[in-house]
Amino acid sequence: MNPEIDWADWLRRWDAQQEGYVPEREARFTAMFDALAELLPASFVAVDLACGPGSISQRLLARFPGAQAIAVDIDPVMLAVGQGALGTVNGRLRWVQADLASRDWLKALGEPQVDAVLSTTALHWLEPTPLAHLYQDLGRLLRPGGLFLNSDAMTFDSSAPTLARLSQRVLDEQWTDTAFAARGIETAEQWWDALAGDPAFETLLAERTACFAGKHRQESPPGFDVHVAALHDGGFREVGTIWQVLASRVLLAVR
Repeated sequence: MNPEIDWADWLRRWDAQQEGYVPEREARFTAMFDALAELLPASFVAVDLACGPGSISQRLLARFPGAQAIAVDIDPVMLAVGQGALGTVNGRLRWVQADLASRDWLKALGEPQVDAVLSTTALHWLEPTPLAHLYQDLGRLLRPGGLFLNSDAMTFDSSAPTLARLSQRVLDEQWTDTAFAARGIETAEQWWDALAGDPAFETLLAERTACFAGKHRQESPPGFDVHVAALHDGGFREVGTIWQVLASRVLLAVR
């Protein structure tokens, strides 16, 4: 870790701009952790899936002193920010670089079975087929009774066009550059531009470009019904929403 980089500040700025896109972000975290507190023992092992700089892991390990976490992401920049800001939390946090769209990411994880998997604002990157494969992998990774919690925007299907339109209108208003400027918050583009302006990140950014070569953000991510069907196909016996504001949801699946 480069000691000249203020890793904690980059993490703070990351959390601030993410909350600009998802004002209910902390409420999502609380809903996920409340479910863990109710359904798991005091000591458990959790995977922070598509972890970014470890926002879930940081909060989870603070709330659950007996827990351990494994933070997994493809992005070397995100992993470096997380490792630089959080370290290993006295050996309770392990960082792993892996591509969740590949079929061998579980080998990189190096853990035969865990109690919980959590993800936030990330799995919309995956197209339906790799998402279905990922849920099959999670069905093998989680012990019987284990929990998968995904907080993300999961759109309404064609049977609810009014709800879909309302949800999209709210997002369009929240996500404009004008809305961010009015709240004094960086956009994601501004955060990345600032990071790219720091020469200390040159090598990491080159690695990131190589990791994401050929990948793209899909225009229409899988909706709520696609997630539910894929989780059932992956071996989860119960799937449902435990928290929701329009399309912003926390989905709980029980293995």
